[in-house]
Amino acid sequence: MAAQVQPMIVPTDAELLQAQADLWHHSLGYLTSLALKCAVELGIPTTIHRCGGAITLPNLATELSLPPSKLPFLGRLMRLLATSGAFSADNSTETVIYRLNPLSCVLVDGVVVDGNAHQKAIVLATNSRHYIEAALSLSDWFRKDMPVRSKSPFEQLHGAALFEESMARLDPESHEIFNEALAAHDNLGISVVLQQCPDLFKGLESLTDCCGGDGTTAKAIVKAFPHVKCTVLDLPRVINATSADSPSVNYISGDMFKFIPPAQAILLKLVLHFWSDEDCVKILTQCRKAIPPRAAGGKVIIIDILIGSSSRTMLETELLVDMLMLAVTNGKQRDENEWRTIFAKAGFSDYRIVKKLGPRGIFEVYP
Repeated sequence: MAAQVQPMIVPTDAELLQAQADLWHHSLGYLTSLALKCAVELGIPTTIHRCGGAITLPNLATELSLPPSKLPFLGRLMRLLATSGAFSADNSTETVIYRLNPLSCVLVDGVVVDGNAHQKAIVLATNSRHYIEAALSLSDWFRKDMPVRSKSPFEQLHGAALFEESMARLDPESHEIFNEALAAHDNLGISVVLQQCPDLFKGLESLTDCCGGDGTTAKAIVKAFPHVKCTVLDLPRVINATSADSPSVNYISGDMFKFIPPAQAILLKLVLHFWSDEDCVKILTQCRKAIPPRAAGGKVIIIDILIGSSSRTMLETELLVDMLMLAVTNGKQRDENEWRTIFAKAGFSDYRIVKKLGPRGIFEVYP
């Protein structure tokens, strides 16, 4: 018997107007990210920096070598980006002055922030044709009856997987940008962790950084704690492409699903959200085999997204990153209950959340 359709509560006039505005905001939100991509491609953050960190619109157009006819349109672009928080705008004078803010600072070419280069590859990757088309295919992907452990919408659509050789064959230029974005995403923030959570590494004698890439994080740890012997584990193609120029860091090529070099602590920094729960349990099981008992200082340090911010804006950011994982990988972002479950399934006895820094949670997980 079909359920009876309940009558809908008719919104008030004020609610309807607000609903329409909210609908526009959600439906057109992609234009903000594409406007930021446009600004990065034009070199606007770098240009403002080169001009002393502040610039008027006419001077910006001149410095960018844009045709004079484009000045009004550049103003509309900058107005949106300043309103959305990508730049600062000083309206106290007759001519608006645009300035860099913390967000646009990390998009400046050639400037090292937090020991890491600029973040513009993240903007270019997430707004690339491949990412957007994967998101556009979500409804088709949902309708298909497939095994739980199936290809992501990205892989199903493009026939290639992120960061794999299949992507390099499909589009070498995009593959390079995606890897630059991954490195920028992984490495930014380590100095904040070292400053605000120094007890994570105090007393450690050895640490293995799984999927440590070029060793940026490991080298930062060794610089802050010279007594820690650091090893970077990553796939052979990553290690072979790495300039292992740090005598204080040991580089090993291998597969973390099969073996992790023993150490007192294992570091998984922004790794597990790329993997399914089942794969996370396998990785963590290898981690548990690689560390000594808790009494001997054995632990796994996990730095990853932790869903559950009290701030609505931060929570929405965490959930947007989760949707990105849904569209382009087989991974996910997790709340504390979900983290607790995979820790237990991998055989760990206890954990604690050391701190939350922005959307990231820092865990110590004990055998």
